[in-house]
Amino acid sequence: MARSGEQGRVPAANRPRPDDYAFDLDRALSAVVALRARVPEDAYTAGTLGTERTGSAVLINDSGLLLTIGYLITEAEEIWLTAVSGRVVPGHVLGFDNASGFGLVQALGRLDLPPLPRGDSRALKVGEPVVLAGAGGRDGALAGRVVARQEFAGYWEYLVDEAIFTAPCHPHWGGTALIGPAGELLGIGSLQLMQEAGEGRPMPINMVVPIDLLEPVLPDILAAGRVQTPPRPWLGLFAAEDDGRVVVAGLAGDGPARRAGLRVGDAILAVGNNAVTDLAGLFRRTWELGAAGVEVPLTLNRDGDTFSMRVTSGDRQRFLKAPSLH
Repeated sequence: MARSGEQGRVPAANRPRPDDYAFDLDRALSAVVALRARVPEDAYTAGTLGTERTGSAVLINDSGLLLTIGYLITEAEEIWLTAVSGRVVPGHVLGFDNASGFGLVQALGRLDLPPLPRGDSRALKVGEPVVLAGAGGRDGALAGRVVARQEFAGYWEYLVDEAIFTAPCHPHWGGTALIGPAGELLGIGSLQLMQEAGEGRPMPINMVVPIDLLEPVLPDILAAGRVQTPPRPWLGLFAAEDDGRVVVAGLAGDGPARRAGLRVGDAILAVGNNAVTDLAGLFRRTWELGAAGVEVPLTLNRDGDTFSMRVTSGDRQRFLKAPSLH
């Protein structure tokens, strides 16, 4: 699994052709800009996501509001936006939502671009044609199709109930715009994954966060930089599925799991009285216990020994550097 790609061109054979669409393709593509973020070296996410991050962002209103994928701008202290015309303007991080993965940026100069209207991603069906658009106009856009609509669980304590999966794979996926058959924004590109394509052959695909997850959280992010409902409990671990078990693959800095004494290689067998066999089960059982700060009772297996441990969960966002202004 990978999280972000470098800026560049899509192979010519995979680019969309204007005659294949009922909407103004070039106008829609112009709403996607290149995003470059600089993150301080002492940021909590610097070690995992880097200090120089590049991707795309999508203009979603006439006031310079742009939507991207949150990991590109988490803890960023500097943002630069580049339109297809070459115009470069600074931006400011307004906030991000850990649950959906979305991030919002405010352009601090005029982009002079038409915004991309938001559509209804719930209506998007498997097999429908889409465009996954990165910055750079047609050179950065890829013509594809929806290959799946299903649950996605990410190892960093992330879960989307009905993510959108597209193919072929966009090589520079982070923050791309998923444009539907009517020329509307239906999602934001997040990841590259591998899917079995038959005869054991892996096929790269993209995971896209559905745009419908934005509407419930947008007012809070605009007003306060984050969702104002109680935050989910965060364990501060990276986990993987291994033969019907969930295994700790890494620990996040000095997060709750490390403080409680979890180790890489520990198998998480249960949360409370509920057995867990996959990532989605671990996350849901943890989040059901209450808000951040709640104690999470775990049953672990370490080197053949089974024992209990209680982890005092945290608020993930409190470990991160906040935007300097809002």
